[in-house]
Amino acid sequence: VAGDTTLVKIFNVNTGKMIEAEVPTPNGAVAYLGDARIDGVPGQAAPIALTFKDAAGARTGQLFPSGKSIETIAGIDGTCIDCAMPMLLIEAASLGVTGYESAAELNGNHSLIERLEKLRILAGEKMGMGDVRSQVTPKPVLISPARQGGALNVRYFMPNECHPSLATTGAVGIATACVSENTVASRLIGVQTPPVVLSIEHPSGHLDVKLQLRDGKLVAGILRTARRLFEGHVFAKPAKTLVCAA
Repeated sequence: VAGDTTLVKIFNVNTGKMIEAEVPTPNGAVAYLGDARIDGVPGQAAPIALTFKDAAGARTGQLFPSGKSIETIAGIDGTCIDCAMPMLLIEAASLGVTGYESAAELNGNHSLIERLEKLRILAGEKMGMGDVRSQVTPKPVLISPARQGGALNVRYFMPNECHPSLATTGAVGIATACVSENTVASRLIGVQTPPVVLSIEHPSGHLDVKLQLRDGKLVAGILRTARRLFEGHVFAKPAKTLVCAA
């Protein structure tokens, strides 16, 4: 603990990447209460600023593992991107939906879910991930123009069920696609230039991602919250001492 804010470095064992968390520690103690709000998360809590450093190639080692920023998969244009989370980005309209449907409506669209799974499996092969039928990545993401003043509207799947809001790692990858040339995201809204804050709309509201260059590398910052959920004590019996006769 150092001062009113403590920098905590987190090693993500799933991706081999570092994440920095700015934790509020007034008077030398972690603060759990605060007025920070996140759409899709009930209540208020202490703000935690997360910075994803060099998140590109988290799983495959490359930002665009297929070698292209746009791939045509089974007749559908999509972006295979690996940044914090391997994903397949597709324009919602190309699959016959608006992208503004609720999570429940999309989950009830069984033909859409089946089609997304087929596209996801083909995308996994193009990304060098092999047969992904038993894996949860890459995650399919439907994108469409924003309606509430944001940069982009999304529906994020996990992978066969629409997320009620948006995963943090998903937001990092989607925002990175927005600042990369010739992706389905930047083709839809135009290439964004860092430093920039992108507000990504999702079923429960929006999630803001701040993108900037640091030492020539793109870093993404996201506001999260932390709250104490429970605490307790565990009582263990003392270990027995074994005595061996000589």
